[in-house]
Amino acid sequence: MPTLRIPPDLDMHYVVDDFTDPWSTPETVLLLHGNAESGAAWYGWVPCLARHYHVVRPDMRGYGASTPMPRDYAWTLDAIIDDYVRLMDTLGIERFHLVGAKIGGTIARAFAARRPQRVSTLTVIGTTPAFRVPDASTTALIEEFEHHGVEHWARRTMAARLGDQFPAEGVEWWNRFMGRAAVSSQIGFMPTIACSDIRADLVKIRCPTLVITTEENGNSSLEVTRAWQQMIPDSRLRVLPGNSYHSAASDPERCVQETLAFISGHGARKKSGSS
Repeated sequence: MPTLRIPPDLDMHYVVDDFTDPWSTPETVLLLHGNAESGAAWYGWVPCLARHYHVVRPDMRGYGASTPMPRDYAWTLDAIIDDYVRLMDTLGIERFHLVGAKIGGTIARAFAARRPQRVSTLTVIGTTPAFRVPDASTTALIEEFEHHGVEHWARRTMAARLGDQFPAEGVEWWNRFMGRAAVSSQIGFMPTIACSDIRADLVKIRCPTLVITTEENGNSSLEVTRAWQQMIPDSRLRVLPGNSYHSAASDPERCVQETLAFISGHGARKKSGSS
């Protein structure tokens, strides 16, 4: 797995997948994973997506094979976005399609608003509201991480995350996968990035945007999702059946097909000159 050194303290790991025709010149898709995950979370997307696009899957700072962050690290959205910009600069990729799931969708929305010249289209799947007020539950989460580790939290919350149709073996894999996240990263990440206020960013997103959610998203109601989606000028909402909120993981084939159709449809409109 390649590594990008970002001074002073980060070795960012990433994977590039490309199974396009060798004579083609594919566009690039940058995939941003969710909390306590890594680029491996996109396993269900790669076979189809990488047949059509150059796909970049980084491990966010603090997670996966990237450097864990200390408890007192000063997390900000801009720092995470800067990491990804450095990666794409290193790879020589100026513009790309941006896709984010769960909290990766929060980062992706801020990214599209603050670096509009880099993002061609934006797709967010099962992502959180534009603002979540830190409260007593946030403090309780920190205590849970400190005393029981990340896997305890993952197991306690996985049913809502993946829904009631996900296979038991898959639930166990996700419990262990998320449970490997560093406690030190989670302790700093949860009260900051997970509670980011991006309401002012939404109206600044200028690229075509697709928001994917489910009918019974336990993390954010359809009404709440539609309210913030409608703040994004050129956006559309796609509602899938089901009761998981991590639909990028629970229904990857459907989500990647929706994403492919959206990206290619935007490309066709651009080529035809219509709006």
